[in-house]
Amino acid sequence: MSELPVVGATFTLDEIDAHRPWLLDKQRDLEIQDLFVPDVLDRDPSAFIGQAKKVLDGYTGRLGVHGPVWGFQLDCQDPEIRAVIKKRMNQALDLCQAIGATQMVIHSPYMFWHHNNIDKMDGQRAAFVERVHLCIGEAVARAAEIGCTLVLENIEDIDPHVRVMLADSFNSSAIAVSIDTGHAHYAHHWVGAPPVDYFVRAAGERLQHVHLQDVDGFADRHWPLGEGTIPWAAVFQALGTLNSKPRLIVEIFDKSRVEASVDHLAALGLAQ
Repeated sequence: MSELPVVGATFTLDEIDAHRPWLLDKQRDLEIQDLFVPDVLDRDPSAFIGQAKKVLDGYTGRLGVHGPVWGFQLDCQDPEIRAVIKKRMNQALDLCQAIGATQMVIHSPYMFWHHNNIDKMDGQRAAFVERVHLCIGEAVARAAEIGCTLVLENIEDIDPHVRVMLADSFNSSAIAVSIDTGHAHYAHHWVGAPPVDYFVRAAGERLQHVHLQDVDGFADRHWPLGEGTIPWAAVFQALGTLNSKPRLIVEIFDKSRVEASVDHLAALGLAQ
């Protein structure tokens, strides 16, 4: 990236108006967070679509959503639960299509346990990938049809390469890789994962989305940037080697500190 990257953020629909001038000034990347809550998918979709179109009036940046993640793992073995996962993915993709979202975040199925256990029996790694295909293969195909990309966010990943290989296994441009900086830093401190910038380099050009949040390495804090211990210079140096232009999304609990988080990066000469 030849110039400083423009950083966006994630908000619920109800929060967007309070940040509208900041978002529209540079048409920053935006991720709508509402679909993260399972109940939202069971409500009248027209209400969500209507509100989204109202608050997004004038917005022309890259729009994404955080997809459904609670209550299931994408390597689910139970066909009854897989049916629920497929339903939730379809509901979310319906809304993506309706509001013009071109990216949807989903959670990596790799847990800490898998790192040391997935290869203890022959064929388990391939079986794991096959189960993920059974869960979201149809969603990947649907995403391709509507011009949306699913991005796999690291949750408990220790090896930053396995999620990339999982995305590659679909042989589709409609699934790529996401990094959550806080999750990576937490895994680095607690279970021996590499530092955050290694996650960036492992993803390479498959990286299309980053959740920016700061942590102290003890828990998934979602603190404003600058309040934890993530080495941001190293992270942005790694990002600067990429041509994929991943969406850089501040995801913190205190939404009133989003702009301050980006100001922190700007003061370091890393982003705008």
